[in-house]
Amino acid sequence: MKIQPIASDSLGIRSMAVSVQTNDCTILIDPSAALGPKRYGLPPSDLEIQTLERVKEEIRELSNQSNLLSISHYHFDHYDPSEKFYTGKTVFAKDIKNHINKSQRQRGEEFAKIVKDTCNLIHCDNSTHTIGDTTITFSPPFFHGPSNVRLGYVVMTIIDDITQRILHASDVQGPVTTKAKNYIISQEPDILIMDGPPTNFLGWRFSKKNLIKASENLMEIIDKTDCMVLLDHHLLRDLHYKKHFPEPYKNYPDHIKTFAEYLGKENNRLEVKRKELSKDQNES
Repeated sequence: MKIQPIASDSLGIRSMAVSVQTNDCTILIDPSAALGPKRYGLPPSDLEIQTLERVKEEIRELSNQSNLLSISHYHFDHYDPSEKFYTGKTVFAKDIKNHINKSQRQRGEEFAKIVKDTCNLIHCDNSTHTIGDTTITFSPPFFHGPSNVRLGYVVMTIIDDITQRILHASDVQGPVTTKAKNYIISQEPDILIMDGPPTNFLGWRFSKKNLIKASENLMEIIDKTDCMVLLDHHLLRDLHYKKHFPEPYKNYPDHIKTFAEYLGKENNRLEVKRKELSKDQNES
């Protein structure tokens, strides 16, 4: 199995895009990327815009090499309805009728209308699909963060080719909920690809209680599965994320990496540098 992280907040862009290749198929998970419209009251810097353009082109190129695409939920950093690369593909996507909030239902319905005549669209919640020796499982829907959060639900993707088992748990934020934690443990992944809690919202949109729960849950997952964790996305939008989420890094330093670190690169968190980047471009 070949795992290729494509884009994430540690790589300069909002995304959780990952390509997974087995002997039987190639699946591109959450094939999109986006920019935070405002940070520190500032719009995206020129470098962020350039990074987005480059990443979008890379995603288009990789989509041409993929048999399958999957969409965990309908936020624009995880899917892009304006892209044309769905044509001729099998597209697994979050169900648009059950366990979905109003805005994502509307987006999902519109997406289905756009692609219905050009691809094989499968609403995949709680389903399993076998291609040769590769098994692809889509979880039941889980909250996009804490229980009953207004952001709705996401679907995890599990890929097993006998030699390795990876679990892509986009936007479960930690995970915060006990149900998400228990499901991940039950799947016994070798590699867990997941976003961390949004600690930059601590005390506002994300409580201290949720942060403690996310920390405890992640450590229990690692303790019980001994998995490698690619932890990125929301967590990396905090300039001091290790200070605010210390225990997992303290207790399992060899188990947790960002997308950038997994690829042997330095973290390149452009959004948290937006003040500096905007100042530099205005002075140049």
